[in-house]
Amino acid sequence: MSAATLAPAAARADIPISPRAHLRHTGALIRRNLLWIRQDPESMFDAVLFPVIFTLLFVYVFGGSIGKAMGGGQDQYVQYVVPGLMAMMGMNMAQGVGTGFNQDFNSGVMDRFRSLPIGRGSVLFAKIAVELMRMLFATAVLMVVAVLVGYDIHHWGGMLVSVGLSALFGSALMWVFLTLGVTMKSAQSVQAMGFLVLMPLQFGSSIFAPTASMPGWLQHFTDYNPLSALADTARGLMEGGPVAHDLWVTLIWSVGLTAVMAPVAVHKFRTKS
Repeated sequence: MSAATLAPAAARADIPISPRAHLRHTGALIRRNLLWIRQDPESMFDAVLFPVIFTLLFVYVFGGSIGKAMGGGQDQYVQYVVPGLMAMMGMNMAQGVGTGFNQDFNSGVMDRFRSLPIGRGSVLFAKIAVELMRMLFATAVLMVVAVLVGYDIHHWGGMLVSVGLSALFGSALMWVFLTLGVTMKSAQSVQAMGFLVLMPLQFGSSIFAPTASMPGWLQHFTDYNPLSALADTARGLMEGGPVAHDLWVTLIWSVGLTAVMAPVAVHKFRTKS
């Protein structure tokens, strides 16, 4: 397609688009992304394998020793770690959305989208919507494996609320990684940056083990680490216990990240050359 043909389309894409048109564009792009997954089922491997591998790894490799340190055993550790792993699902899916978005840019798919008279935000919202579907699928796989290894679901309502909070925080992280996907040069760079950011958050948290034995300065970090707050909220909702402080921390992080990073991601997408 020639530049002369693309220019009018790009110009039309910048005209105001009604909310109804945005919804229609987003729905069409969601369908496009789902059809792509259908054509490439290997793209679902991470959603299937991550929850299986992490659950089996931490339950059977670390569960006995950590459970004993907690004053119980492997059964007690299963009840502790599964809500934490649920909180981690959104983080894992968020990292993948950034690398996939960057690959779409490098393959020219996003140039085609930006040449069409569609809402710029529709492309990003559709991407997040499909990734949230993948996250929910991964969470379902996690809970099936968790039950098979001995997890007892005490509060079904609390579990559903925990899944919703994980999706909310995961979507907030996705805006961060969409921004990285637009601004960084390669998918490898996005993945490396995600590793550097998320690994300290992941292991400097209460996801895998209680924080009581950590140094004081690290305990202060975990108190306001959003992954700790999300994991502890899920435990309180699913196992019983206080949730107010951790729930507020989770909501503040989720809303704050979305409010700051969503406009940045859309702007970077609109202006990327």
